[in-house]
Amino acid sequence: MHVGYARVSTEDQKLEIQQQKLKQAGCKRIFQEKVSGAHRQRPELAKMLEQLRDGDTVIVWKLDRLARSTRDLLEISDVIAQAGAGLKSLSEPWADTTTPAGRMVLTVFAGLAEFERELIRERTGAGRSAAMKRGVRFGRPNKLDTEKTALAARLIAEGRTVKEVAKTFGVHKATLYRGMNGNPQHTKGR
Repeated sequence: MHVGYARVSTEDQKLEIQQQKLKQAGCKRIFQEKVSGAHRQRPELAKMLEQLRDGDTVIVWKLDRLARSTRDLLEISDVIAQAGAGLKSLSEPWADTTTPAGRMVLTVFAGLAEFERELIRERTGAGRSAAMKRGVRFGRPNKLDTEKTALAARLIAEGRTVKEVAKTFGVHKATLYRGMNGNPQHTKGR
């Protein structure tokens, strides 16, 4: 069975052109929704993928209606393939996994996407490493600067409880412990 999927990004946009093209392509059922492709939660897409059977073909007007990135497209096409179904785009004739040539093109895309992911991972790692050597700190900034941490340690040393000091600075007790590097001499018995 030919199954259509139509999507527009906003409520203001119309689905009619896509619906017409999908009906002309022989789609017996059309799943449609008005939601941005960037959203992972697309209920109609999920419903369509769940209902696919062996031998079905998912037809879209354009690939960007189905997926917003190469990675997203490859993940969705993998789910379609696992169901024993094919994928066909009306606007991109090369995107047709019901043919050997179409499957080959998608395989090449998958390889390119994997290569791109590895390059990004490599560049990100090198960039982080270089930044750390320059003294850049990653993660959330400390809630207490060095001065406040020293004052908190002094208050605790003078007999205030960690709970009282944490409340004074508007932080959690764990933040104080972390700020003082868990130094037990500052917090002994508190």
